[in-house]
Amino acid sequence: MAKKAFKPETDSVYFLKILLYLILGLLWLRRDGKTIIPIGLLLGLLFAHHDHFQIDRKIEYAILLVAALLAFAGFGIFINLQI
Repeated sequence: MAKKAFKPETDSVYFLKILLYLILGLLWLRRDGKTIIPIGLLLGLLFAHHDHFQIDRKIEYAILLVAALLAFAGFGIFINLQI
């Protein structure tokens, strides 16, 4: 059985993925002015876990974590729930 040829990611695809993980990490859910759930972090972890090229998973996790901490400090994208 012949092996499949490995086709590496281009730089633009890698940069787009890094940007996606940064934006996802900044996404938090807020209710009544209180930050409660990092939904972007959870989605980003799910995407990083199921990524086809798993070589740079540690870098993706680190970017998600740093973005989530920045968002928790107040520099994020917040979705407000009005209940």
